[in-house]
Amino acid sequence: MDLDLDKNKLVVVSGIGCSSRAVGYIDFDTLHTAHGRAIPFATGIKIANPALTVLILTGDGDIAAIGGNHLIHAARRNIDLTVVVFNNYNYGMTGGQYSPLACEGSFATTASYGHIERPFDICSLVRAAGATYIARSTTYHALQLPKLIADSIAHHGFSLVEVITGCPTYYGKFNEMANPVKMLEWQRDHAVNLKQYQILSEEERKDKFAIGLIYSDQAPEYTDEYTKLIQKAQGTARNSSE
Repeated sequence: MDLDLDKNKLVVVSGIGCSSRAVGYIDFDTLHTAHGRAIPFATGIKIANPALTVLILTGDGDIAAIGGNHLIHAARRNIDLTVVVFNNYNYGMTGGQYSPLACEGSFATTASYGHIERPFDICSLVRAAGATYIARSTTYHALQLPKLIADSIAHHGFSLVEVITGCPTYYGKFNEMANPVKMLEWQRDHAVNLKQYQILSEEERKDKFAIGLIYSDQAPEYTDEYTKLIQKAQGTARNSSE
């Protein structure tokens, strides 16, 4: 899908982590921000210039842990940002600790005997918070993923695309997938098209996850409403001075 975007009107924002290094390899206006703070920076950019397309590249630890509060409120506001979450189930840059999205029962440097916490389903989380476009794919599904990201950018409102990615160095090593090919095969074998996923029993869903367009809707977008508010305030000020 060719969006025919003006490269000079697109800004890519990242936080901290393996995923956030991506801004150093792309030829756009970019901003590499503080840990967990990509959304506040991106929000400021979008409010200052709503005509810009603003894309956020972030990781599962960055966005769902220290950045979690910013995430749910950006979704609640339905501000026109696109968040691409690189989910490799751990903090791959700082030593392989488990993240809030790590699979229950998986192993990490901070879960030597198995992870006992239930993970967030980040797609369900942002839907509950008010996001209006939600999708999930994997690095294995190389034809599906670009289309979902393009659709999320074209959507007018808060969008999130979760991308199940590999980390053979840490997550893979601790979970018998140190070979990158094994990680891709795991993605292939555990991802299920949403329509198929919906007819699976609870037992069959236990080691599977849905991919594709999860949810899409339309709702008032924050910067549109904010612009109206400014115009209303300016009109009130003019009327009171007459």
